[in-house]
Amino acid sequence: MPAKPLLDAALATRRILVQAKDVVYVKGILEGYGGLAVVFAEQGGELTLATPHSRAAELDAFIADLSGEIPSMRCL
Repeated sequence: MPAKPLLDAALATRRILVQAKDVVYVKGILEGYGGLAVVFAEQGGELTLATPHSRAAELDAFIADLSGEIPSMRCL
């Protein structure tokens, strides 16, 4: 039996790219935001952030703030 996908239409996702050394930093900062999103690491610094649609604007604001702290970060 195939496994169910981890992400579905009930979740809003955002993809970002950071340097590999910044992955732990992003995860640590996100933990302090009270379950705002979960992080899936694709490869190296490719991250998928997933949150309920009701918190998508909050996640977008988080990403905007984070881009000021990590200048090399890119949205995919």
